[in-house]
Amino acid sequence: MKQINGWHVFAMFAFGFGTIIAVNLTLAFNAVRSFPGIEVKNSYVASQGFDAQRSAQEALAWDVNATLQGNQLSLSFDEDGKAIAPHINSAIFGRATSVAADQTPDFIYVEGRYTAQVNAGPGNWNLRIVAIAEDGTRFQRRIVVEVLG
Repeated sequence: MKQINGWHVFAMFAFGFGTIIAVNLTLAFNAVRSFPGIEVKNSYVASQGFDAQRSAQEALAWDVNATLQGNQLSLSFDEDGKAIAPHINSAIFGRATSVAADQTPDFIYVEGRYTAQVNAGPGNWNLRIVAIAEDGTRFQRRIVVEVLG
């Protein structure tokens, strides 16, 4: 039977802690690499108008819905049960956790709905939109897209 000496104990500790450190560094690298980044440059300044913007947006009382069937993305805005067509200032269609698959849909308004062709696969998709009401009110929303069929 072989005797365990100091070098064996050192090798076991080095291998164990080396494995832990390698896994932690791999996870940290992937977390930083996949993080979308800064949402706003100065969160304090952005927060100053938050309540007023939220109240103005809620006063619009819009019901917004987005669906995906195949590669056809549909977006609808309803106000008091009637379809409306606000100006879409920006729209980004992508995954909830990564910006790698982000797309900018080219919406066309047809029969009460905006539609656009996108490249989508299975999984969770979000649509981040900024629309402008007729009175100039900014409407901003992240919509979890419902996948049909």
